[in-house]
Amino acid sequence: QVQLVESGGGSVQAGGSLTLSCVASGYTYSNHAMAWFRQAPGKKREAVAAIYTGDGRTFYGDSVKGRFTISRDNAKNAVYLQMNNLKTEDTAVYYCATEKPIGAFSVVADPLSQVEYAYWGPGTQVTVSS
Repeated sequence: QVQLVESGGGSVQAGGSLTLSCVASGYTYSNHAMAWFRQAPGKKREAVAAIYTGDGRTFYGDSVKGRFTISRDNAKNAVYLQMNNLKTEDTAVYYCATEKPIGAFSVVADPLSQVEYAYWGPGTQVTVSS
């Protein structure tokens, strides 16, 4: 059973930084897609960033390009989200997600689409104040 646990959320002032972590257990993600999504109150869940853990290719939502960086540590089965120059509109619950490991390689075609992901963490709150 795959489980994801996020950490690193908290409260920060606008312009500040936070780093989120997500550790997966139950499967070793060496060549699959992992991603971060977020959902603000009253809004739909949106893609933040995604990474293929095999070759390290990264993808970002338009609203975070140039400010957020996704990375992975395959030895720790973890993915990280470095968030810089945070804005009040970044306030949301942030979720880590992974695809269902069907084989040795990723089958995700659109890494920023939430329908590609089968496993989700419980989320971590990020609050940015002005």
